[in-house]
Amino acid sequence: MYGTFWSLLPPIVAIALALITKEVYSSLFIGIVLGGIFFAGPSLMGVMNHVINDGLVASLADSYNVGILIFLVLLGAMVALMNKAGGSAAFGNWAKKHIKTKVGAQCATICLGILIFIDDYFNCLTVGSVMRPVTDKCKVSREKLAYLIDATAAPVCIIAPISSWAAAVSGFVSEGENGLALFVKAIPYNYYALFTLVVMFAMVFMKIEFGPMAKFEETLAEYEQEKGDKENPKGTVFDLVFPIAILIVLCTLGMIYSGGFFSEGETQWNFVDAFANSDASVGLVIGSLAATVITVIVYLARRVLSFNDCMSCLPDGFKAMVPAILILTLAWTLKGMTDSLGAKEFVAGVVQGSAAGLQNLLPAIIFVIASLLAFATGTSWGTFGILIPICIAVFPDGALRIISISACMAGAVCGDHCSPISDTTIMASAGAMCNHVNHVSTQLPYAISVAGLSFLTYIVAGFVQNAIISFIVGLVFIAIFLVVIKKKFVK
Repeated sequence: MYGTFWSLLPPIVAIALALITKEVYSSLFIGIVLGGIFFAGPSLMGVMNHVINDGLVASLADSYNVGILIFLVLLGAMVALMNKAGGSAAFGNWAKKHIKTKVGAQCATICLGILIFIDDYFNCLTVGSVMRPVTDKCKVSREKLAYLIDATAAPVCIIAPISSWAAAVSGFVSEGENGLALFVKAIPYNYYALFTLVVMFAMVFMKIEFGPMAKFEETLAEYEQEKGDKENPKGTVFDLVFPIAILIVLCTLGMIYSGGFFSEGETQWNFVDAFANSDASVGLVIGSLAATVITVIVYLARRVLSFNDCMSCLPDGFKAMVPAILILTLAWTLKGMTDSLGAKEFVAGVVQGSAAGLQNLLPAIIFVIASLLAFATGTSWGTFGILIPICIAVFPDGALRIISISACMAGAVCGDHCSPISDTTIMASAGAMCNHVNHVSTQLPYAISVAGLSFLTYIVAGFVQNAIISFIVGLVFIAIFLVVIKKKFVK
C-alpha cells in the first residue's frame, strides 16, 4: 500500500465519518487505526506500536507541536484573564454603541483578521477572542464568525511577505534561489486567497447566505455570556485592548528573535530575512508567555484582579483549549500515519506524470491536486513541501513557473481551509467557540465556490500568463456567481 492511493484512504475515511456522524474525536481515531492497519498489516502488536509510539507519542514529542500547544494554553489563559478582568464585557458594551449593525460587525471582524497577518494560529485565536462579544451582540452566528476568522487567517498569511507562511514557503525553495522573492512574485497569481477576500466582503455587503450557513443565520439566538465573563465594575476597554496589542508586538518580536534578528556577528539577519528564517512555534511561545506575565502585572497594578484571581485563570484557559488540543493531537497523529504510508511519493508521481503535454493546463491541475492533498492530510505546509520542489523541477524558468508555484500555494490553502482535520480550521472553531463539525459543514459550500472560480481563473492564467488580465477575468466570474446566488437564495 506504500506510495499508492491507499495512503490517502485513512484521512479520507476520517473526514467522511466526521461529516456524517458530526463527531470528530472518534472519526479521527478510526482514521489513525486504519492507517496503522495499512502500515503494519495483520500484526496486532505492530498496529499498536505504530499508532501509539510512531503516532501519538511522536506527534507530542515533536518540539514544534509542543510549542504550538503551549501557545494555545497561554492564549487561553490570556482570554480567561481578559474575561475575568471585565475587558471583554467592556469592549462588548463599547462596540454595541459604535458597531450597531450586523454588516458592521462582520466587516470589523474581516478587517481585524487582515491586520493580523503574522501567523494564522495567532490570527484565529486573537480575532475570535476580540470579536466574539461584538458579533454575539450584533446577532452574527458563531458559525459565521468561525468562517470569517478562518477565511482571513491562512488566505491573508499566504499573500503577506512578512508572515510565518512566507517563511515556510521560502524554506521549500531550493537551488540557491531567493525563496522570499519567489513568494512575492507569486502573490498576484494567488487567486484563491485574493478571491476569498473579495467574495467575503461582497457577500457581507450584499447580505448573501446560502447552504447550511443560511439556516444557522436564520435560527440565530443570542448567546449566553461565557463563564468568567461577568461584569467587573473595574474593567475597561483598556483591559482587552492592551493585552491584545502587547501580544501582537511581543509575538512579532519573538518570531524575528527566533529568526536571528537580535543575534550578533555573521548570523545576524535583517527584519525580512529574520522572518524568512523564523520558527513560528518558538516565536509565538516567547511572545505569548511574555504577554501573559505583563498582563498579570498590569492587572495587579491597576487592582482590577487579585493575584489569586489571575492564577486561577491559568487552569481555566487550559480547560477552554482542551477540545482544540485533543483534536490537534489526533490530527497530527493522522498526518503521521499518512506520511508513513508514502502519500508524498504517490502525489509526486501523479503530478510529474501529468506534466508532459499539459503545460498550459498544469497550473489548474496543480491547484486541484494541492487542494485534494491538503484536504486529505489537513496540512498546507506539508503540501508546499511536496509540490513546490516539483513545480521548480518541471518549470526551469518563466511565467508558468511562478503561476504553478502560486497555484500550489493557493490549492494548499484551499484544501486546508476546507479540511476538518486542519489545525487552522480547528483553531478557527476554538476562537469562535463554535462546534467544530458545524463550522466545517457551513464553511464548505463557500470555500468550494471560491475554489471553482479560482480553478477557472487558473485555466485562463495558464494560457494568457498575465496576472492582471487573469484577475479581471476572475472578477467577472465572481460577479456572475454572486448574481446567480443572490437570485437563487436571497428572498
